[in-house]
Amino acid sequence: MKKFKENWEITQNWQLFYPIFGMLLALGSGLLIAFRFSDSFESGSIEQLIFIVVATLVLTYIFIKVSLFFFSKLKNRWLLEYRWEFIAVFIVFAITGSTAGRISSPVMEFIGLDYESISGWLYWPLRIILIFPLYQILLLIVAWIFGQYKFFYSFEKKMLSRMGLGFLFKSKTE
Repeated sequence: MKKFKENWEITQNWQLFYPIFGMLLALGSGLLIAFRFSDSFESGSIEQLIFIVVATLVLTYIFIKVSLFFFSKLKNRWLLEYRWEFIAVFIVFAITGSTAGRISSPVMEFIGLDYESISGWLYWPLRIILIFPLYQILLLIVAWIFGQYKFFYSFEKKMLSRMGLGFLFKSKTE
């Protein structure tokens, strides 16, 4: 455990939450995908169970390896103080993206633009356009919950400025 803490620059025990939660999210994602692909087996069979267990473990391993690869590539681009913060940032991105995608459909229905009432050619572009502002708002909320608000606020300022929306961050005293 000491070597693990040193590797991730964990100085306080509460920071262990991020790698543990990150591994649980990778495991959960692997399990969800394995369940999706297990439909070809007879429901409840031993073959289905073996497939789900093996596929979950393989996918979890792949997710963790890909994440570690991205950590090494982004280490010089993202100015984070500790290595465990990379896990927190990835968790924020994962939760925000999933949540924005999930709530965009009910929001579309709420404003009267459900999939049955308009053409798919119009529905999907509108839904994607709706996801963008939802994602921006959710990103800051989830970042605040996970203690990464400062990183994501500057991340959003930079991204929106590059998209020509920098005027949203200009102060009135300038």
